[in-house]
Amino acid sequence: QVQLVESGGGLVQAGGSLRLSCAASGRAFSTYTMGWFRQAPGKEREFVAAIKWSAASAYYADSVKGRFTISRDTTKNTVTVYLQMNSLKPEDSAVYYCARQKTGGITITTRLPESYDYWGQGTQVTVSS
Repeated sequence: QVQLVESGGGLVQAGGSLRLSCAASGRAFSTYTMGWFRQAPGKEREFVAAIKWSAASAYYADSVKGRFTISRDTTKNTVTVYLQMNSLKPEDSAVYYCARQKTGGITITTRLPESYDYWGQGTQVTVSS
């Protein structure tokens, strides 16, 4: 059974930090690229960051580059993906989702939601001004 469970969201003041976690289990997540997306009310789901299965490379949206860091930790049965978010801004407020890309690489389509086949339930991040 495939499962992605996010945690770590919450309320933080502008300029603060949060660390999101995503525990992935049930299938061969270790060889797939994992990504983070976010969705604010009334807006489309937006790409945030992705990390290659080998953790050798990462890819960020311009809006978060230099402030957010994606990483991953692989054990025998579980892959955990982290999103360290620093210097948070009110416009970062959204529900954050982790997802598994259908492939293990990073390409121009990595930023597209339709490139992902498994999604978590999301965790709310609210940044107050």
